[in-house]
Amino acid sequence: MGRSSETWRVELVKKSYSTYLKRLWLITKGSLILCLVLVLVSRFLIPNPVFEKSTSTVLLDKDSRLLGARIARDGQWRFPESAQVSTKFESCILTFEDQYFRKHLGVNPVALARALKVNIQAGKVKQGGSTITMQVARIWQDGKPRTILQKIKELFIALHFEINYSKDEILNLYCSHAPFGGNVVGIEAASWRYFGRSPENLTWSESAVLAVLPNAPSLIYPGKNEILLREKRNRLLDRLVKLEIITPQENQLAKLEPLPGRAKRLPNVASHLMDRAAGDKNGKLVETDINYYLQERVQQIVNRFSNQYQHNEIYNASAVIIETKTGNVISYVGNTTNSMEHGNAVDILHSERSTGSLLKPFLYASSLSKGEILPKKLLSDIPTFISGYAPENYHKSFDGVVPANEALYRSLNVPFVRLLRAYGVGQFYSQLKLMNMKTLHRGSANYGLSLILGGAEGQLMNLASMYAGMGRVLTSYDGDEWAAKENFFNSHWLKNRNGAINSDDPYLTPAAIYETLNALTEAKRPLGEQGWKSFSSSKKIGWKTGTSFGNRDAWAIGTTPEYTIGVWVGNADGEGRSGLTGLGFAAPILFELFEEMPSTSWFEKPFDNYKELLICTESGMLANQHCINTAKELVPACHYTDAICKNHQLIHLDSTGKHQVNSACESPENMVHTSWFVLSPSEEWYFKRKSFSYKSLPPFREDCALLEDSPMEFIYPKNPNRIYLPVGLDGEKGKAVFELAHRRAELKVFWYLDGEYIGITKDFHQMEINTGKGKHSLLVTDENGNELWKIFEVLSK
Repeated sequence: MGRSSETWRVELVKKSYSTYLKRLWLITKGSLILCLVLVLVSRFLIPNPVFEKSTSTVLLDKDSRLLGARIARDGQWRFPESAQVSTKFESCILTFEDQYFRKHLGVNPVALARALKVNIQAGKVKQGGSTITMQVARIWQDGKPRTILQKIKELFIALHFEINYSKDEILNLYCSHAPFGGNVVGIEAASWRYFGRSPENLTWSESAVLAVLPNAPSLIYPGKNEILLREKRNRLLDRLVKLEIITPQENQLAKLEPLPGRAKRLPNVASHLMDRAAGDKNGKLVETDINYYLQERVQQIVNRFSNQYQHNEIYNASAVIIETKTGNVISYVGNTTNSMEHGNAVDILHSERSTGSLLKPFLYASSLSKGEILPKKLLSDIPTFISGYAPENYHKSFDGVVPANEALYRSLNVPFVRLLRAYGVGQFYSQLKLMNMKTLHRGSANYGLSLILGGAEGQLMNLASMYAGMGRVLTSYDGDEWAAKENFFNSHWLKNRNGAINSDDPYLTPAAIYETLNALTEAKRPLGEQGWKSFSSSKKIGWKTGTSFGNRDAWAIGTTPEYTIGVWVGNADGEGRSGLTGLGFAAPILFELFEEMPSTSWFEKPFDNYKELLICTESGMLANQHCINTAKELVPACHYTDAICKNHQLIHLDSTGKHQVNSACESPENMVHTSWFVLSPSEEWYFKRKSFSYKSLPPFREDCALLEDSPMEFIYPKNPNRIYLPVGLDGEKGKAVFELAHRRAELKVFWYLDGEYIGITKDFHQMEINTGKGKHSLLVTDENGNELWKIFEVLSK
């Protein structure tokens, strides 16, 4: 009996254990199926969450300081998602919202049970059991009604987040999209709006204040319910002490910090760049190379000068500073910000304005690179008339001839128009395109020779980048046989741009660029800077000014190995002002900005890109056998075309040395053969007024046959094929003025129009001619019998 009872008990235990195992298997199986269903639903049936709310455009400087921001399209201050959450705020938000965030799988059963118990006892919803993951799910649902069904849906969405995202990514989503009161969304926007700095720079007190806001953003936020906000902050700080995250001393100090008031205005230190970023990168976090503190200072300087210039009714100015070696834009001042009444909202840095003389250095460098000139070659500076185009120098005077480098730093117009004609407008136009000039919208023929004197438009940003590009060639030169490439002339205000070289076609040699920038250091500086060479602390700067026709635009651009600075002054509406010049208005700003920069150096001469040649010191060309003063000089290494000196000629004098002779009147053994520096009659006529050391060719002896070229040359009009005689206000027809250059100005010149004598001139050979429409002939003869003819046609306007 006892045995059977024992057997029965064993069988009962076995049966019970078997039943337990079956139930356990069913529970496990059911749990696995439930988990599988949850995973399948979360993974495949729930769409991948995408936060499609519009975001603010945020502009950062090189050190991630906030330069400015523009509100999102829906009227919210919602910054783009940040890469990570600051350590202090992470500790505060997890302690306050979800202490076990790193341990649960999106749902915290303990927190849900506790919340359920509290809410049943209170008879209303008093405590939530949502995890941060569930709150991200609710934010993504965008304010759907808080029902039981919705809560279940959020559980599945939370599981989806846990399966597809890391904990750091989920936390970052929450901190980027949680509400922080008013129209402030996300920790980045909240930190700047309430405390004026980034989350990484918040104190424990400030981090705690922000951590309690998403829990009830409509109830409490800075400026509203301050007492309740303080209580919540302090309770959170106490919990941080208990968790040994902060010390009691830190807690005490944190509680002493005041609460923030109403939302602060965001920085706006680069307003025009901010507008550009909002247009090009709307809704993005835009990182730049701007230096925040330099940007503030440059804007202040530009505004201060603008305040002075307003007395002359000049209201706008712009400036840019570029790191020469990298092309990084470190300061971007699109316009003055001291007024909004005169087009100050216009971003002048990207406005197209007449370039004035700013393209001359590129023509000089291009001509040197092609071997068409040497650095000091004499260029003609005389009245010039080319197909109806008559350029003038700024001071309305002429030098006759001038060394090319001097013509550059003095910015003489006539020599550069003539140089462009020799170089070729089409070829120079192509060079500018290669150098990334973006504003040549018409064909080269449409610009013509005026291209070099402001006939084309340019942007300050683009032009400054081109000057920086020349400097970058020198800072990057390593002695190899190469030249500037296309992307050397790009600058950028966005971070992390690709600076790769895309073109293999050389067009500016390092030596040519060095000669160009070195010549520009000699440019006349504005008042107060003119004795700069006397001070060892003075900065050597290659710089150029420009003034557009009608005094509408004043430019100044300077470069060193470290920095390139560009300045524009004028009126945004294009109104010109008398006296507005690059030297008088833009250059003072340029030099003050350079004074703000750290000490700069000067470019190293690229000796490997030079060769030594014998140069005529007077003409600046390769010496011929008749050159008197010569020197071996380093000149850019290239193939020179037509570079032999033509000014020094061998002439034959009689024994007195006062007259030229030839074999028709003097035997060769009695001749004195000598070298003479000779200019054309027009060049000589103007050159003698500036250089008293110049000696004119001696006249031929009276008994010698005249074999020399004509000693006379018309200065004005240069090519009088057609002459227009305008009618004056009094109705009277105007007169044509002819001007003549003579090697011996003291000789008398006799003038004949259509075979009739009309007058005589001496010393200054100028004659007014009053004649009717049609073709006419003009004959001038000097008292030695030299003649000069001109056929012209008169047209009345």
